[in-house]
Amino acid sequence: MSTVELINTALATVIDPELHKPLPELGMVESVEFTSGVAKIGILLTIVGCPMKDRLHADITKSLAHITEVKSIDIAFGVMNEEQRNNVKKLIRGGREKFIPFAQPDSLTRVLGIASGKGGVGKSSVTVNLAVAAAARGLKVGILDADVYGHSIPRLMGILDKRPTAIDQTFIPVENYGVKVVSMEMFKPERSDPVAYRGPLLHRVLEQLLSDAYWGDLDLLLLDLPPGTGDIAISLGQLIPTSEIIVVTTPQIAAAEVAERAGRIAHQIKQPVIGVIENMSDSACANCGEKISIFGSGGGEETSRRLSQLVGADVPLLAKIPFNAELREGGDAGNPIVLTDQKVMAIFAGILDKIIIRPKSLVGVRLNINT
Repeated sequence: MSTVELINTALATVIDPELHKPLPELGMVESVEFTSGVAKIGILLTIVGCPMKDRLHADITKSLAHITEVKSIDIAFGVMNEEQRNNVKKLIRGGREKFIPFAQPDSLTRVLGIASGKGGVGKSSVTVNLAVAAAARGLKVGILDADVYGHSIPRLMGILDKRPTAIDQTFIPVENYGVKVVSMEMFKPERSDPVAYRGPLLHRVLEQLLSDAYWGDLDLLLLDLPPGTGDIAISLGQLIPTSEIIVVTTPQIAAAEVAERAGRIAHQIKQPVIGVIENMSDSACANCGEKISIFGSGGGEETSRRLSQLVGADVPLLAKIPFNAELREGGDAGNPIVLTDQKVMAIFAGILDKIIIRPKSLVGVRLNINT
């Protein structure tokens, strides 16, 4: 095998860090030459100023390290033309035009909407820590911050001011802690800018965030839904009929009554409600160890009971997450608490154990039957 062939074989092992496919398969290897111990390689980037340029340079250099004939490497970076970018988009979409991959019959991705009846119950914190716990288990996970007005996922995930790489109308989610993230905040000129959209536009925004992003193969997609029973909650059921809902509440009975409504709207649009999570539950006093119920008690059980009666099947209380100041501090700093607190990680691992296997019951499950 010639040295040029050895170089091409080595380049086939280099995976694009964003698109997760080999460089030759993406058409990124423009040329390979070898003269007097020097390997000259032309690499085409998808966009000008690609943030992964240095990473690609290092990965290519490392892949050629075992070829003894190569004494030095000269990598020239160029940019794809429109036709080449279109070929990349077709490749990552499987040859199809723009579509929502999770709504396709052959999709293997579990789509879970994290819902609540009201704001301030810690729904976003639950979403982030559940996603990071799932990624730590080896699952391929994504988060869509569907709370268009009150998006907070970028801060909680430690990716403030990060922008997705865009290939024309297709963009690559930002990744951290092994979780791919898309949020409306990433597309605003300034973080402080408000989003003032009316109902029909909200549906379109959700559709674009789902279809224009290249998510790759995910095992689990979590949607941080806005509180209440508005447009986004209804649009999710329309855009991804197989999506399922987890309801988050606090122990306060008044909050539980409101949380029940989020489960009711899901049931009305034929989304299975697979469980309830009680956040800000009882915690132990740091000095005496006595149980402290800051937000009351019984809200999780009450929400579970009411929703079970509604759907005619068991809607379990998946977990009670104790009130924890470190959870808030970790969220503000972009360090999910599951990475540093083994007790909290065990709680979220327990939630995953309960939801990762689909229930055998078909109650509330949408069936593809035409009458």
